[in-house]
Amino acid sequence: MANALVFIDNPGAALKKSSLELLTLARKLGETAVAINGELTDDVAATLGAYGVATIYQPSVEDLDDYLVAPKAGYLAAAVAASGATAVLIENSPEGKEIAGRLGIKLNAGVITDVVGLDADGTAHKSVLAGSYNTTAKATTPVSVFSVKANIVETEPAGAATAPTTAKVEVPADAAANAARISSRTEKPASGRPDLSEARIVVAGGRGVDGDFGPLEELADALGAAVGASRAATDAGWIGHDAQVGQTGVTVSPQLYISAGISGAIQQKAGMQTSKVIVAINKDAESPVFEIADFGIIGDLFKVVPQATAEIKKRKG
Repeated sequence: MANALVFIDNPGAALKKSSLELLTLARKLGETAVAINGELTDDVAATLGAYGVATIYQPSVEDLDDYLVAPKAGYLAAAVAASGATAVLIENSPEGKEIAGRLGIKLNAGVITDVVGLDADGTAHKSVLAGSYNTTAKATTPVSVFSVKANIVETEPAGAATAPTTAKVEVPADAAANAARISSRTEKPASGRPDLSEARIVVAGGRGVDGDFGPLEELADALGAAVGASRAATDAGWIGHDAQVGQTGVTVSPQLYISAGISGAIQQKAGMQTSKVIVAINKDAESPVFEIADFGIIGDLFKVVPQATAEIKKRKG
């Protein structure tokens, strides 16, 4: 019987860093099982073994991606029953948090979101009130569901690799009965940059970029970083909404967060305040972002950012 069940949705050819973090955390709780949605390649199975996974569960149907999150929650509930897990770990993405909430209802389980740390006894550490406080929480229910932020733990394989067994989980017949079906998909153009939610470095721009993200994109490429934005910038149409960092956007916890031309209102802070190091660039010395910045530069981003990019390229060269 597993102690922890990790949900990995469409792992692809190789597991993402955020998935490896979930596996690293899950081992603290004991024996680990994984519920996969999507194709399980030999390389992914080998990686799961390297991280100490005992059992890999797969759904009995292959059309879970034809719907929104409801059937995935039904599948996970069945996987919990099959594995006997007392803890479920899910990515802290918007979809992940919705799955966690639906799973909590199905299992009558306590749900803890925005987790930034997890102890062996199931005590979760989380960031609350726009990152102003860190708190601890522990569910009193037989099963606990955690949605975990990325970049909170160094990934670490198990001391001894396992040879995971695979098992099919019967997805409840009514799991998709009232679920919204996805009618079409449009593939997102590849930028070559890391995914925003799990990037180790993020370069973000706001109203101060005045529609020109070019200098920030050049800096991001020099650093191997993802590009983020404030809501003001995405609402203005200067960059896609998938780049929005904040209370109503993506929550990030990178090693380095560079904020350029962003005032640092509470909604923005909620999405990035747990970053390890925050560098702020703004012409307004009274901007709230300087209250949380580790390093502040008062100046024109269109002068500061290109200089930083040139110096980074020079040192890399």
